[in-house]
Amino acid sequence: MVESMRRDPRGLALAYLDTHQVMTLATTGPQGIWAAAVFYVNDGFDLIFLSAGHTRHAQNITAVPHIAATIQEDYRDWEKIQGIQLEGSVSLLTDVSRETAIAQYRQKYPFLVRADTAMQTALAKVNWYVLRPERLFFVDNSLGLGHRDEIAIG
Repeated sequence: MVESMRRDPRGLALAYLDTHQVMTLATTGPQGIWAAAVFYVNDGFDLIFLSAGHTRHAQNITAVPHIAATIQEDYRDWEKIQGIQLEGSVSLLTDVSRETAIAQYRQKYPFLVRADTAMQTALAKVNWYVLRPERLFFVDNSLGLGHRDEIAIG
């Protein structure tokens, strides 16, 4: 009982986001449902990612910006599964918020700073998005099969 009182699901979820890189987006739109894995950087619980506007998931986001996403590792033992499940709304970043996102992304992924000119040009052309969770759960099967804590956002 004392141990569970010290457990901080919000802190655990933020730490998990900080130490992982890939989220899988679940979208729907004119071409139907779709899933796509993208690199992200988090600003608290806001998740920033990039994508070319012609991709199926980006077109879906334009049509229906309310999506779901997961972040997890590829576990072999179900008792070790931890991760994030969420739903929220995506918006396109512009102006200062876009430049801030690019700087955050380069800080998390330093290989982008050293990327060649073609990659730098591509990064300048892609769309930058923020996914703002409305509901977020931290999954932790070490506490029991399917255990998850809902994290208050806001």
